[in-house]
Amino acid sequence: MIQPLENGNYYHIYNRGINSTTLFKENKNYQHFLNLYDIHIEPIAETYAWCLMKNHFHFLVRIKDLNEIESEKKILPSQSFSNLFNAYTKAFNKSYTRHGSLFERPFKRKLIDNESYFQNLIAYIHNNPVHHKICDHPIEYPWSSYTTCLSDKPTKLKRNEVIEMFNDIDNFKYVHQLKSNPFSIELFLGI
Repeated sequence: MIQPLENGNYYHIYNRGINSTTLFKENKNYQHFLNLYDIHIEPIAETYAWCLMKNHFHFLVRIKDLNEIESEKKILPSQSFSNLFNAYTKAFNKSYTRHGSLFERPFKRKLIDNESYFQNLIAYIHNNPVHHKICDHPIEYPWSSYTTCLSDKPTKLKRNEVIEMFNDIDNFKYVHQLKSNPFSIELFLGI
């Protein structure tokens, strides 16, 4: 049974294309997904890390408490994610003349219940393109929150809280450079 997303809790939200199909063919697809994420997820969740890969994605979020959600019509957090996936699928299918499901169902979620898990997950998410041999360092990959964490530009990402988890920006960078076995991280994270 799929556990519901509960208000006030932190989660690793991840999923991939059905049969590992490509989710993002062009830069405009990545950008459109992020725009839809802002519409559907930002009102109900705080984002701490994210990475969009060609056929899958990862998000580290905290589902807001009910009193933090600014809406008269409160919907279940899992419905907000479903709305995101459905909106993106409709646009993607129309753009590429395809039909049917795009994402595996149900989308995956893991409760984050300690600081070590939280910190390791941030590094895991940002290093996903390195793990998949797309680049040598997360700073080279444009579709993750890594560079936002290093920036001082305005953002909805909980950048300050992320950096505090690593004590400071230098340690944040250092931890992301560590060469660790991604399979041991995946075992630790239960992926």
